Amino acid sequence: MQTTRFRAQKGIRTAYVVVALAMAVGGWPARADDLSARFKNAIGVLNELTSSHDIQTEEIASADCVAIIPGLKKGAAVVGISYGKGFISCRNGDHWSAPGAITLGGSSLGAQIGGEKIDIVILSLDKQYRAKLLSDRFTFGSDASAAWGNGKTAHGDPNAKVLFFGKMKGVFAGFDLDGTTLEPDHSGIKVLYGKNTTNAEIVAGGVETPTAAQNFVSTLTSIGHREAANASASGK
Repeated sequence: MQTTRFRAQKGIRTAYVVVALAMAVGGWPARADDLSARFKNAIGVLNELTSSHDIQTEEIASADCVAIIPGLKKGAAVVGISYGKGFISCRNGDHWSAPGAITLGGSSLGAQIGGEKIDIVILSLDKQYRAKLLSDRFTFGSDASAAWGNGKTAHGDPNAKVLFFGKMKGVFAGFDLDGTTLEPDHSGIKVLYGKNTTNAEIVAGGVETPTAAQNFVSTLTSIGHREAANASASGK
């Protein structure tokens, strides 16, 4: 009896750890309804942070690429691991590209956010980082320095070309960014575009913006129009 109970408990613990590890490394395949909800959440995060002026419209208007990760969270059974999925769009002339699908994670992030969820927006301000940003693995701190762009506790390199903006339950969140990694969400890309492609090919204009992503791109475009109107009104 005790042996059977021990095996059952061990099996449950093992399954729990496997599930958490799979979540932490992006093991779950994407589904169309998951992506639709993620796009809706990403648009909400972008609207919230620009409406509250945590992100200024001119910062987005001057960015080369914008990445949004709604609801990054710590793995339930993996201490110190954080993980989230989102989207990235880059500028092609006066237009924003179709979005690539991405993951963001890191051990230091998970240790510092505890069990809370955090919404994150990343602005890349320099086009020279685009190729790395869209590569198979981009690590903040080694591939590029990053700094928090909002809040009184913002820290890091004041001349950083990558800015993070984040809120956790309506409060600014800031913590060490070194070691945080940005990678492609391959299953998300395949579901979104119906084929295996790369984020670099997507943002270069090689694919048409899918219906599910059109509101996301429209939101980025409308923020740019808003900034243009503000600049015109102020006589800039």
